Amino acid sequence: MLPGRLSAAFSIFLVANLYFQFRPKKILYQNLSGLKVSAGCILLQVCSSAFPPGGTLLRVRSAAGPRQRGNDLTAENGSVALVLQSEMAAASEAERAVLEEEFKWLLREEVHAVLKQLKDILKEASRRFTLSPSGSECQTRQENFKLGSSATDQVKGVLTLQGDALTQADINLRLPKHNQVLHCTFREDKQWKMQQIQDARNHVGQALYLLNSRDQAYQFKSGAEVNKLMDAVMLQLTRARNRLTTPAAMTLPEVASSSLMKMFTPSLPGDVFANFYINLSKLCLIVYQLHLLQPNLNKNFKPAGSSVLHNPGSMFEINNQKFEVSHVHKVECVVPWLNDTLVFFTIALQLCQQLKDKISVFSNYWNFKPY
Repeated sequence: MLPGRLSAAFSIFLVANLYFQFRPKKILYQNLSGLKVSAGCILLQVCSSAFPPGGTLLRVRSAAGPRQRGNDLTAENGSVALVLQSEMAAASEAERAVLEEEFKWLLREEVHAVLKQLKDILKEASRRFTLSPSGSECQTRQENFKLGSSATDQVKGVLTLQGDALTQADINLRLPKHNQVLHCTFREDKQWKMQQIQDARNHVGQALYLLNSRDQAYQFKSGAEVNKLMDAVMLQLTRARNRLTTPAAMTLPEVASSSLMKMFTPSLPGDVFANFYINLSKLCLIVYQLHLLQPNLNKNFKPAGSSVLHNPGSMFEINNQKFEVSHVHKVECVVPWLNDTLVFFTIALQLCQQLKDKISVFSNYWNFKPY
């Protein structure tokens, strides 16, 4: 039979040995603190001390009752501390070496594989803005879209979209106030630039430029460098997506003074405004009918602020005259390649985030910091 203290120490040694043999992966043994043995009477503590130099001092004491000098087990009166210290150091160094090799492989191989995927995806997205039906890039495709298919629609027409520009518009407006159908088209010398599409395409181009600045031969030196590149690419992709999903808000005076109002022939009536915008994968046309407010109603005048769509009852002032929106007509059509582009943006953003998550694993769960 072993003396009581040596028997307890031997039990601790066996428990610790079993723990380190069958320990879960990815645990920082250096941070072990407050581990209770199953018997419920022994508490292991790892304390920061200069024993040995650069190492730690392991003490074993009773979990219950006041701490007594005779219950402390150190290297001077036992070998448990040194054995556990050695086990921890060996395991830590071996797993750190494996992680370092895995991280080097990630920087050398995996990062470039993801960058190639991103380039291919964004090239496809970029082609959606310019390709002709035949697939050549020498000519921007031209597509016709029909507006208003219901018999109750007050606005109908056909729009021709070529890249980021509306090149033709043939619109019929059925306005009860005028008791007639107004037919108007774009002037032959005019095109309406869809700024949202142009901006989205420019952001895709910026993202591709960033990716192409790191060719296959480039060696990434740290996780922080990879994250910085991913953050820059994700910023451009997020801006591109936001331009297609979030139309610009405008005030009614801004709509009235837009150069779009000068593109139609014959000109739109003075009490009719129009505006085009992109919302997700849809090309939208808004037509506002107005009526002039009487001077005696000025005390109730409340000008409307900026909005994508102004509701009936919205008021505004222009050229010292006050108007109120009496009717709002909205028609839209789906642009299939815009939907494809949004899908590409989502996939690319997910790839960027997944690569960042892989990088973070090495810093969040281990004391190995590639930054």
